[in-house]
Amino acid sequence: MDLNYRLHGFLRPEPPAWGQGLRLGIWQGTGAAATSTAVAENLERLEAVCAIAVERQVQLLAFPELYLSGYIVTPELARRLAEPVDGPSLQRVAAAARLHNLALACPYPERAQVAGEERFYDAIALFGPDGTLLRNYRKTHLWGPDEKLCWSPGYVHREEGPAFTVQEVNGFPLGLLNCYEAEFPELTRSLALLGAKLVLIPTAADAWALLSNGQHTDRAYPDVSRTLIPAHAFQNSCFVAYANRCGEETVNGTVMAAYLGNSIICGPHGDVLVAARGEPTLLLADCIPSEYGLTHPTGTSYHADLRLDLYSQVHLPRPPQSARPPWSSASRGPLSS
Repeated sequence: MDLNYRLHGFLRPEPPAWGQGLRLGIWQGTGAAATSTAVAENLERLEAVCAIAVERQVQLLAFPELYLSGYIVTPELARRLAEPVDGPSLQRVAAAARLHNLALACPYPERAQVAGEERFYDAIALFGPDGTLLRNYRKTHLWGPDEKLCWSPGYVHREEGPAFTVQEVNGFPLGLLNCYEAEFPELTRSLALLGAKLVLIPTAADAWALLSNGQHTDRAYPDVSRTLIPAHAFQNSCFVAYANRCGEETVNGTVMAAYLGNSIICGPHGDVLVAARGEPTLLLADCIPSEYGLTHPTGTSYHADLRLDLYSQVHLPRPPQSARPPWSSASRGPLSS
């Protein structure tokens, strides 16, 4: 597969040594969605990007939300395309990881038996460089009414285990979130308190999309890449990466959505290491914590000064239906989460 893309990097001459950091790659691209042909094309593209990334000595390569199927799906299509984490598409992703000795974060639609029922999740499979599954993360905070029609929220049932965990790639601790979850500061903070030095967030933030009611969205999704993403990185003294799509997404040749193309990797001081424009791009950054000092005088640390005993007392009531914005009860379609 021939790829027309821009390469944008913030790199040392050599990638970080074991335990010292991580060379991260983010693929921002376009593609089709919601058909078996689209899944096959997306897998072929993943394999091609892996070959490019390994030439740049990337240690972890990440893709946007629901990369395998495309983001725009209906409940019926979600069920048709969903696979278990050991299904044929994910086995092919694991094989690509082994072939290139490259860790991969591949978002996909998951089919799983949980609590005695077949359920469907907006998931991310993280494979180590030997193809071993390090983490299968299920989105916990679903965006909008239509995501709730397509997917179950993750970690409702005890058998699923803890929602927030930290894994190591190249001896470097990282945690996963998914799109809309980038907008909840509690989630990045939770992973950082568990020891994550990188929080990786695939996303599908759209410029516009076709709603399930046949109408177009009335505004673009907010661009949090230059607001919340660097703020979360600064507040938690960790790297935060946001991996989005760009351009148009088609279903059987019909354009159904267009994406912001605002992928970004931020450093622990809230600094921007690399950021994409709205075009296919391979972002590369060496995430090395030792290159950063303290953010405050006298060794002040947000994490050290947290009063968790106080926060546990806070129980926020849900706002009444009348206080919610008018679009919260109307379907916006399975768009940017």
